[in-house]
Amino acid sequence: MEASAVSPRGRQALRFLCPKRSLLSPPSASPLRWLIGAPRVLPPFTVAAALRPLHGDHAAPDLPREADEIRGLLPRGFDIVGALLVGSEGSDADAARALELARALRERLLGVAASHGMVGGCMDASSGEIRFVASESGGRDAAEGLEVVWEDDPGTLLWEKGCLLRCELPLKLPLYVPADEISGIEERFSSLVESTAAKLRNPIVSFLVEGLVTSDESRHSIILHGSNLCSDSHIPGKSRTKECTASCSEFFPEKRHNLLLTGENADAIEITILSNQSVCGTTPVIDYFPAPAPVSLRVINLKLDILCYSSIDSPVGVAISELVIPGLTDQMSVMKKIIASEITSTVQLCPYHFIPPGLHIPVTAIYDTRYGEIEEKQSELRKGLHIRLGLPLDRPLLRISNALTFCRMGKRVKTTSRNGSSLLRDVHREIPSSGVSGGIMSLIDGSYEYYHYLHDGIDDNGWGCAYRSLQTIISWYRLQQYSSIDVPSHREIQQVLVEIGDKDPSFIGSREWIGAIELSFVLDKLLGASCKIINVRSGNELPEKCRELARHFETQGTPVMIGGGVLAYTLLGVDYNEASGDCAFLILDPHYTGSDDIKKIVNGGWCGWKKSVDSKGRSFFLKDKFYNLLLPQRPNMV
Repeated sequence: MEASAVSPRGRQALRFLCPKRSLLSPPSASPLRWLIGAPRVLPPFTVAAALRPLHGDHAAPDLPREADEIRGLLPRGFDIVGALLVGSEGSDADAARALELARALRERLLGVAASHGMVGGCMDASSGEIRFVASESGGRDAAEGLEVVWEDDPGTLLWEKGCLLRCELPLKLPLYVPADEISGIEERFSSLVESTAAKLRNPIVSFLVEGLVTSDESRHSIILHGSNLCSDSHIPGKSRTKECTASCSEFFPEKRHNLLLTGENADAIEITILSNQSVCGTTPVIDYFPAPAPVSLRVINLKLDILCYSSIDSPVGVAISELVIPGLTDQMSVMKKIIASEITSTVQLCPYHFIPPGLHIPVTAIYDTRYGEIEEKQSELRKGLHIRLGLPLDRPLLRISNALTFCRMGKRVKTTSRNGSSLLRDVHREIPSSGVSGGIMSLIDGSYEYYHYLHDGIDDNGWGCAYRSLQTIISWYRLQQYSSIDVPSHREIQQVLVEIGDKDPSFIGSREWIGAIELSFVLDKLLGASCKIINVRSGNELPEKCRELARHFETQGTPVMIGGGVLAYTLLGVDYNEASGDCAFLILDPHYTGSDDIKKIVNGGWCGWKKSVDSKGRSFFLKDKFYNLLLPQRPNMV
């Protein structure tokens, strides 16, 4: 993994950290893919991700618009390393054309020609075969490449060799506008942003660098002064301070493979910008700007929040100088263009960072929080990001609630129930195999919380199993960001059924059972989620529905409620051998009354694979009872 990507015969090899399906998968109207790497950190010709172009066509993409959008999307440290045409004939001319497009985009993006190697390639959509040409560092001559390597464990390479730095910087920019000169507002605002960006390299600016909190609540921190920042091209004769040469690795107390980069907990070195206006030995100065005519003051609020990807061995002073400050400047430039187009409105821009499923690198989206989550303009923006990142268009992966949460104070986020107790998630991940020979497993897609008898101090033993199954299903919708409502209590579920006219008022506070039909009513009322219901006359007939259930988990991925007689279960998946008919059901049992001890739950069979008839001839599903299966549907939304 550490070796340079060169084949034994001396020709360049191309290494992909992203899966092959990410290059082929829709949605995308263009066959062109921008290839993203990290030349400062990763070996040459290593591709960490692929982006789809949104503007123009593959023959003539709109490079200025592409550069503007990608500048705000990619953290500094990641860079354009090439381009790929998917579905082309695979000629050298096509590969060379892709290489030239990548060079042109990269120059638009950073203003200078690439000093690192770049690639252009063609990919056969049916076979997945890639033909490519590569140019060496800074060179214009391209040579044919030979080998393509698909990395099995991309996270190891990315996060053992590199790390994240994060910097938040709130700004209040005073914009003085003459009362009779509306036309000059945009120009004045642009000049104000540019002068603010230039001040980031002022010697009076300092940078507080803080690492992760250790188990003893301590954290490594230093202060770097702007006058002492260093770079890889350090000026000869100027000594580096101890702080300047401190490497990024010193700010991570744990081993590198323990780095967390998940939606709820992400690890990054925190950079805070400080400004000391009263430099030692000088007198404070008041700036005076005479106005020849009456003016009005508008305060423009900018909330900058950037990520940078740096080598773990890089001096932190180099990372600040060459990544953090340019990253802040980039984000100011992106925000300036958004605000300038609506300068008379109160734009409320806020950056959010994401690592959606299938992507191994973080990306940043800048949302106008005036619109909220459901406003049409916000939805269209998210849809464009889904297309650019190759994400499906039927699930909300880039909503604000999906954004990375950084553990600035070293505290891990835990999901809690109403009474403050923690909730177990995804307990099926600890379950051994089903025992079905030659079967194909189809499982729930996403996370859920385990609700069972006696949870939250409610004694529902003997009557609340369907309520608990419903709570687990609603928790799935919450954790997949389809809804932000709280998981309802038993009483709240009963109130919904009374409100829609399904039950009499006396039902509230009772211990009456509910079934699949009532669950579908509640899901429709609270979430707007539609449901499909399957009826079977006997528990013996449930194996006949395995093919249909497998299709549900593969296309919808939601938990299924099974109700029969006086019992209700939550189904998390099936393992089905179509040839033999052998099958097993992954059951999450809400009848459990113990503590939330995952070993106890798994060892006791409260979450596990169940066969309709086990090896001893015992039936799990009752032969003399009919069953209803509630299949909640996944909303089609971004």
